[in-house]
Amino acid sequence: MSAVAFASLAPANDEPTSSEDGSIALGPSNAFVISPAVQEITERALAYLEAGYAVHFSGPAGTGKTTLAFHVAAQLGRPAILLHGDHEFGSSDLIGRESGYHKSRVVDNYISSVVKLEEEGRALWIDNRITTACRLGHSIIYDEFNRSKPEANNPFLSILSEGVLNVPGLHGRGEGYVNVHPRFRAIFTSNPAEYAGVYRTQDALLDRMITLHLDHYDRDTEIAITVSKSGIDRDRAERVVDLVRLCRTEGPDPHYPTLRASIAIARVLAARGGEASGRNPIFLWACQDILRPAALKGKHDGAAASSAFIDFLLRRFDCAGGVAQATTGSDKRPNRQAVPRSKGGKR
Repeated sequence: MSAVAFASLAPANDEPTSSEDGSIALGPSNAFVISPAVQEITERALAYLEAGYAVHFSGPAGTGKTTLAFHVAAQLGRPAILLHGDHEFGSSDLIGRESGYHKSRVVDNYISSVVKLEEEGRALWIDNRITTACRLGHSIIYDEFNRSKPEANNPFLSILSEGVLNVPGLHGRGEGYVNVHPRFRAIFTSNPAEYAGVYRTQDALLDRMITLHLDHYDRDTEIAITVSKSGIDRDRAERVVDLVRLCRTEGPDPHYPTLRASIAIARVLAARGGEASGRNPIFLWACQDILRPAALKGKHDGAAASSAFIDFLLRRFDCAGGVAQATTGSDKRPNRQAVPRSKGGKR
């Protein structure tokens, strides 16, 4: 399998451009890697978005949800507005609020003996990001949306079903409802395996979007991404990815370490040089430092046991001459699907 660069987060110069309304102009990026697995999920998401539905990428950490959301949004050819879920968000942080006061005064002294005064005052309304996107037809990328309180996300209920945004602050001006632009689209991401700092998502909101469950990519895709993100050669990238995938298979959590660990180790090798083997001390301590947190997950016997586990994997790695042979069996296992726990409560 060969992977090629594809359109994604930024224009060709890799510098995203923003406008006064807070939107980002998305375009091609030489840093993005596409493979058959990435292409398939992209095509599915685009099919749903073009049909007018919101798309929800759900998966554990390190599966590329946010990057994929940017990539899909770039294919729509519209400016995008990025939101990050936050427990302090309220509806006004998304749709807007009154900010400031405008006062005008007219003095009519046309007849010298008569003075007529007219004063008018009104609060100033400032649109926030969702209202701006609905008016102008931008795409919304709402990253980790379940980190916001459910009531803060209520405006999306009418947006995604009736195509209308209810803006209570504008009712007195005859503008209480904003018709959603026909080209408005919404892309959500969430981590169903997360348990801290997240809220239960309303069933009504989940019912208005199409959820695509993401898992870790296949070996070839992970290798291609590691090469692209780190700049090392493919041979070393293969060995790094194989070791990380072995740690993921043999470790206590099937979701960790993630692809980010492969990229981190590869970047250290790119910066300091050397081969990806136990004969390179830089590779050894990079693996210990980067992979130890994953080995510690769910363990209560301390760092010594996790270090011993990493040492065991490294010895197995060198004995196998690279882990591709040792992990052949694990690659034949059925793809693990993220358990949909987006309705899990905050703990």
